Amino acid sequence: MNTSYLLTNPAVIAGLLFAVLATVFYTSSLEIPFWKKFYAYVPALLLCYFLPSLLNTFELIDNKDTTLYKFASRYLLPTSLVLFTVSLDLKEILRLGKKALVVFLAGTVGVMIGGPIALFVVGSIFPEILLGTGSDEIWRGLGAIAGSWIGGSANQTALKEVFQPSPALFAQMVTVDVIVGNLWTAVLLFGIGRVKQIDKFLKADTTAIDEVRTKIENYKTSVTRIPTTVDELLIIAVGFGATALAYAGASVVMPVMEANREWLVANNLSSVISEFFWVVVLATTVGLVLSFTKARTLEGVGASRIGSILLFFLVATIGMQMNVLEIFKNPILFLIGVVWMSVHAIFVVISAKIMKAPYFFVAVGSQANIGAAASAPIVASAFHPALAPVGVLLAVLGYAIGTYGGWLSALMMQWVFQQF
Repeated sequence: MNTSYLLTNPAVIAGLLFAVLATVFYTSSLEIPFWKKFYAYVPALLLCYFLPSLLNTFELIDNKDTTLYKFASRYLLPTSLVLFTVSLDLKEILRLGKKALVVFLAGTVGVMIGGPIALFVVGSIFPEILLGTGSDEIWRGLGAIAGSWIGGSANQTALKEVFQPSPALFAQMVTVDVIVGNLWTAVLLFGIGRVKQIDKFLKADTTAIDEVRTKIENYKTSVTRIPTTVDELLIIAVGFGATALAYAGASVVMPVMEANREWLVANNLSSVISEFFWVVVLATTVGLVLSFTKARTLEGVGASRIGSILLFFLVATIGMQMNVLEIFKNPILFLIGVVWMSVHAIFVVISAKIMKAPYFFVAVGSQANIGAAASAPIVASAFHPALAPVGVLLAVLGYAIGTYGGWLSALMMQWVFQQF
């Protein structure tokens, strides 16, 4: 172990990371004008990556010891996916009307094919970005962005584990993800101030918004309660229990994958020859199945909140492996992000125009893809506080399909990469 690092003990580093997370979210919750202005421009999630990466950049912590990251990625990640998807209420989402789902899914498709289109366009102009080999092949990092922009950070990290981009490449991708994604959020929020003009352009019927608001208010009242110790233990049991089932299932699937390795590799499906891929897929599937049972009511006592805490620690362990100086080495990646986001925007706007959907569904449906549960409720509540859960519900749907959609998008980008 390199003794030049100030901190090398994983237990000490874990405590430091939790202290960093607590500081970030405590200050982001303050009503002090300075902090409100600061977090209006600097997303808390970005700091969860950035501050631990500073500790690594200045060699204050030992990033060679992957004990914390392996624990967080192998156990906390699938558990957080379960806790996010267990609250999925398909009936409630269907009550929002087909317009909300169509616009949301159009945004998902826009992300899925936007990546390959952006890689082709920018790669044709700047072919040097396609020179990477092995873990530095650009499509591997872009696959992680696809997972993030359909689902969220959990899906991003899942696909990072599946496609294994190098730490340097992933560091650049995280920056593209956060910066381009938050610029798009700013655009959506800017549009809220002109919602009447946009709805007029879309020829939208906005009466459905009032109905949705009433239904969501009733739903929230019916499930929310103060959690007890039993409730919180049930949340932990469901999350880690489902993860255990996922690992058990993966141990059954993997021999089949290994037996068909030659065919899978020949058909660019080598990513499924990964135990962790199946752990993530099966954990998400178990969460979806549980969402049709009484386990779904665990959201009323904080299932997704606990899932978020697990996820934030995972994000911090990813950050501690990044060197922030890497983000300046490949600015062309930001051009890929802009083109990619433009394709997503085109799909969302066209679908809304065809469906005559209100701008509310455009903004929230798009943000449920791009920003996930961290920011979709913020955009929704900008229309009305009672509508914030709409963003959560659609974002949870994004979590459910983010790994699948991101995986397919990455395979398409791999195909584009191989054509050059």
